[in-house]
Amino acid sequence: MPAVDLVVPGDIDTLTGGYIYDRRMLAGLARLGWQTSVHSLPDSFPEPSADALAVANAVLTGIPDRTTVVIDGLALAGLKDLLPPHIMRLRLVALIHHPLAYETGLDPKRAMRLEAAESAALARVHRVIVTSPWTKGVLESFGVGAARISVVEPGTDAAPLHRPHPGAPLELLCVASLTKRKGHAVLFDALARLRGRSWHLTCAGSPTRDPELAANLRAQIERLGIRDRVTFLGELAPEALGELYARADVFVLASYLEGYGMVFAEALARGIPIVATTGGAVASTVPAAASRLVAPGDSAALAHALEELFDNANLRAELAVGAAAARASLPSWETASERFAQALLET
Repeated sequence: MPAVDLVVPGDIDTLTGGYIYDRRMLAGLARLGWQTSVHSLPDSFPEPSADALAVANAVLTGIPDRTTVVIDGLALAGLKDLLPPHIMRLRLVALIHHPLAYETGLDPKRAMRLEAAESAALARVHRVIVTSPWTKGVLESFGVGAARISVVEPGTDAAPLHRPHPGAPLELLCVASLTKRKGHAVLFDALARLRGRSWHLTCAGSPTRDPELAANLRAQIERLGIRDRVTFLGELAPEALGELYARADVFVLASYLEGYGMVFAEALARGIPIVATTGGAVASTVPAAASRLVAPGDSAALAHALEELFDNANLRAELAVGAAAARASLPSWETASERFAQALLET
């Protein structure tokens, strides 16, 4: 029976795209007959404390020889100095959703430290799995050989097609944790330019990853005069999210960068038109026939794209058809797990 151990910082049950990917891959591998184990490290990674490093060292030392070990990218950079003793006895695989140094809002010196640490760690693993061709290209620029990188895009669950809702307001849905990278401030500025139109925005996503930012966003919508038209629901279970997608007329997300963008695939699976940015892998995840994409950080361009959809029901219907057509090309989680298993077997 093949076996794999996953090393991840924090709680594997966290409701973010990266952790959902990790869980679904492990579940898929188990269905394929793999034996799976999870090792949770302290959540101070990727810049661990001394105590966290001691815990991580004990975890790696305790894993039996010849085990395939997948290290989530949130932990990898912090483990760079612990990996050398294990290179010959473990099959080390890095799982990178997007490079740490590309996180929005990092101090330049910190970004440089993270890039150097991540590059050093990537040089010490046998294989790298990424979630998009875009991320593969970035890692190649870091010096990782293309032959060592496998692209395994996330799967998507089947979902019923969205049915347009007559009347106003237009229901907008944004699913993303309240972090700088997700661009909520840009989205709110764009919507404030469209106060004269009939719309309502629902934001689903954790406010606890950056509490200061969450407070600033609430103050921003108050200052912009759109507080009554924006609803924050916090972090939701998949079933509740499904109900929000069913009510949405347009999915909108102003990310500065995505390593894939699972929420976009979830919108496509339902045939929902998308307004978003070209940040990172978004343009390769979201087809032009289903969307309007603008440059990250440009609230005026985002407002214009939204205005197009507000004013043109035929355009919304056209993009919905494009989204519905795109869902046929989305891999299932079963297919994604099979590809993940193949990448591990090539290690």
